[in-house]
Amino acid sequence: MPGIDQSSTFALGGRNVKRLGYGAMQLAGPGVFGPPRDHDAALAVLREAVARGVNHIDTSDFYGPHVTNRLIREALAPYSRDLVIVTKIGARRGEDGSWNPAFSPEALTQAVHDNLRNLGLDVLDVVNLRIMFDTHGPAEGSIEAPLTVLAGLQQQGLVRHIGLSNVTAAQVAEGRRIAEIVCVQNQYNLAHRSDDALIDALARDRIAYVPFFPLGGFTPLQSSTLSDVAARLGATPMQVALAWLLRRAPNILLIPGTSSVVHLRENLAAAELKLPDDAMKQLDSVGSIRSA
Repeated sequence: MPGIDQSSTFALGGRNVKRLGYGAMQLAGPGVFGPPRDHDAALAVLREAVARGVNHIDTSDFYGPHVTNRLIREALAPYSRDLVIVTKIGARRGEDGSWNPAFSPEALTQAVHDNLRNLGLDVLDVVNLRIMFDTHGPAEGSIEAPLTVLAGLQQQGLVRHIGLSNVTAAQVAEGRRIAEIVCVQNQYNLAHRSDDALIDALARDRIAYVPFFPLGGFTPLQSSTLSDVAARLGATPMQVALAWLLRRAPNILLIPGTSSVVHLRENLAAAELKLPDDAMKQLDSVGSIRSA
């Protein structure tokens, strides 16, 4: 069975992982709320990902809530020694499916214990603190209080490594003064390039950057440009967007999500897609296109 290029790895939490991983968010129900439409299909996607060489899975106990972690445990436990599971805390779901901040010491501590229980682990590999000052994107403000709580849980031996999500460059700098930060997870793709400088700075310090929404927020003209390149290369737009991210910087780790084994295989094939220089030039221009 073909897998991901073994040479394409980067350090995450003290271990080298394949740069193309898997995000479990889409395994939950509509709106990342409730159970999956097809329980067995969700298990099959997780098992297929690991069988094809994925050793970095991104999840959170507020996906569902509790749904994706329990699926991961059912599908994959006992876990292989090289599998790195990254989870997030800092939010909770309302009964209406809303996303709400959960920054109190009690909420953060409970979140870590919920993740441990539902994943069936004694210690979490990497925990990202998801900053919720604005649910739609990063917003400035001190992260010292919640990060100090998470660092305390790390000192207790419940968490091996700490990351940050939905943060500004200033918050990353603040966070690094409080604890060792092994990864940053923000929205970034061909069309949303506001983290360009942050990615390069993190690369210099060998810190992983994990973008989400690889096709999120494109204008029609931007999507058209991406589709044109994909058609020329005989690939899907998603494959090209992922391949561009892999080439963009060596510290970028990808976590595309899907609830379909077929789409999973398509996404993983992006690791083998080689973008010629003229395609890279055309794709780089997408970020400067602001409107149709």
